[in-house]
Amino acid sequence: MPGSRAKSALLAAASAALRATRGGKARSGQTAQASSAASTHASPPASSDAKFDAVVIGASAGGVDVLGQLLPMLPARFGAAVLIVLHLPPASPSFLVQALGVRCALPVSEPDAGEPIQGGRVYIAPPDYHMLVDSDASVALSIEGPVRFSRPSIDVLMESAAAVYGARLLGVLLSGANDDGARGLAAIRAAGGTTWAQAPDTAYAPQMPEAAIAAGAVNETLTPTALGARLAAWPRLLPASPG
Repeated sequence: MPGSRAKSALLAAASAALRATRGGKARSGQTAQASSAASTHASPPASSDAKFDAVVIGASAGGVDVLGQLLPMLPARFGAAVLIVLHLPPASPSFLVQALGVRCALPVSEPDAGEPIQGGRVYIAPPDYHMLVDSDASVALSIEGPVRFSRPSIDVLMESAAAVYGARLLGVLLSGANDDGARGLAAIRAAGGTTWAQAPDTAYAPQMPEAAIAAGAVNETLTPTALGARLAAWPRLLPASPG
């Protein structure tokens, strides 16, 4: 199969698996409660021209398609870390990294517990694990019970990231059929961060962005194309490779 057809097939398989659902052993001693227990903002390294150091993205039904549009728009020198929670069935094969990685200029991976979060990389929560940002800006993983019927939970990731990055965090909520992410975006706004949501009329399942909008947690609503373009246009870039 030609490369472009293979890439499309991988994304189609991921999207089909997600739409088929409504929605182990911990790799870290952290629990989901860490997101609400954190009460102070750490200070990860920041460049003087950066508007944000990290982007957290939450998606559910219909989200694979949007991620497949948005992430390839990011340049290879995009300087912020990108952390993603996508609702998938617990037993789903972990093919999302491959499906998105073949289309992105940035490295895409499922992180290990304790892995330092670095700019210019995309981190996808492993199926059936909550993914959190620890106080030292490293990844924590947890098998604490589902939150808002979901593990991984968008709220858990966003709340923990807000406690660490504060005003240097961007939260993005995409298509989905429940209200996961509304509280997370609210936490980001309360910490001084910026929040975007997919325009509900462009979403396969509009309930998630609608819930966040109704909660007053969204700074702007944007189409998938506009989301990608706005992200790609933000100023922080990694240094160019020599030669």
